[in-house]
Amino acid sequence: MTLLENKPNIFRVIAAWGVHLFTATGAVFGLLAILSIFEKDWKMMIVWMVIAMLVDGFDGTLARWADVKKYANGVDGALLDNILDYLNYVMVPALFLMINTNVLPDSVRLLSASSILLTSAYQFTQTDAKTNDHHFKGFPSYWNVAALYMLLMNLPQWVNFGFLMLFNIMVFIPIKYIYPTRSTYLRTLTLGLTYLYGAVGIWGLIQYPDHPKWVVWASFLYVGYYLILSVIPKKPNAN
Repeated sequence: MTLLENKPNIFRVIAAWGVHLFTATGAVFGLLAILSIFEKDWKMMIVWMVIAMLVDGFDGTLARWADVKKYANGVDGALLDNILDYLNYVMVPALFLMINTNVLPDSVRLLSASSILLTSAYQFTQTDAKTNDHHFKGFPSYWNVAALYMLLMNLPQWVNFGFLMLFNIMVFIPIKYIYPTRSTYLRTLTLGLTYLYGAVGIWGLIQYPDHPKWVVWASFLYVGYYLILSVIPKKPNAN
């Protein structure tokens, strides 16, 4: 075998490292969301949170396409992803809950933010937090989504607190929640509904504070589908 045959394809290497860089931009968008929170600019906070979620939503597919484990194996992509997920899905919403005085009662804001930091630290570090059959074990730390719903729905503060405590408990209940983009059963339907949920949700979010109220309530159809699909027995490769 010649030396040329051993040399990796430079374009594949560049593409693989480019995917890692794309993933890493999530840290920048998390920082921008934090700055927006301190400025109490909820509109821009939403924008940066949405962009961070889009990066997280597409980087896994790009990583598999670019075969980063082969062409950019000097970086642990899974570890990078977990670091950024903890920043954007946990730290950013925890700070939002502390700074925004309209979402939670003053007496429990620190408790609420601290609780999601601690339970998420446990959830992220479980050896089987992401199962071999592509599920999340326990409530998958969608604290940013929960925070956005609380901002948009304007529910009573103690109701918001009750939901947060429920979600904290759900972290420890070993329900296997589906990983929408890697689900192997009802894949076509699940992906279609997930993309629709994301597209309509983003369209509604970017109009804040004049977002259409029906978008919020309609989105619960997908939330219900997600929860039902997570708790019912599943047949692999059903489609």
